[in-house]
Amino acid sequence: MTATTVLTARALLLDMDGTLVNSDAVVERIWRRWAERHGLDGDEVMKVVHGRQGYASMAVLLPDRPMEQNLADNARMLAEETADMDGVVAIPGAAQLLASLRGLPHALVTSADVPLSTARMAAAGLALPDVRVTAESVGASKPDPEGFLKGAAELGAAPADCLVFEDSGAGIAAGRAAGMRVVGVGPRASAHRPDVLVDDLSGVRVEGVAGGGIRVLFG
Repeated sequence: MTATTVLTARALLLDMDGTLVNSDAVVERIWRRWAERHGLDGDEVMKVVHGRQGYASMAVLLPDRPMEQNLADNARMLAEETADMDGVVAIPGAAQLLASLRGLPHALVTSADVPLSTARMAAAGLALPDVRVTAESVGASKPDPEGFLKGAAELGAAPADCLVFEDSGAGIAAGRAAGMRVVGVGPRASAHRPDVLVDDLSGVRVEGVAGGGIRVLFG
């Protein structure tokens, strides 16, 4: 990426954890406790869980366990995460990016459910976008593209005209599977070859253009 990188889009689709909100501290605490309960290596578990809904991570990590148990366990984990906001902060530049997107087509597309996403955005001091695609909105977790496709449809934008902001391998794969370009945010994204890679959101600027488009400038 150079200081002159510019992309245009009709809509922006923003992941939450790792992209707008740094929730790594609580994710590490809760998933490492879960790994210990199930006799799994915590480091290996952490390689899987980012970006996915909990039940989908569990299905990867415990492939022989019935899905009903994963779903029940996921519900408990979501409640734990929603009750733990210690260390949850905004990614640098997130507040400014969201403020600059007011009036422009954008959506939150997160693997968190409504209570968790609401709590984490509030804990980070970030405003929730009007359009939100959460865990309750989809039948399949990232890396399935359903969430991003739903976000595009709600905004009335063709997938090819959308720009995804993501930090995880699962999220980047979902954006690509949806036929969208992907901006990778942070160190986790670097291994997954996004179209553009940024350390955080502090160097990202957006501006509306004639005809309803969005120009995104990096650097």
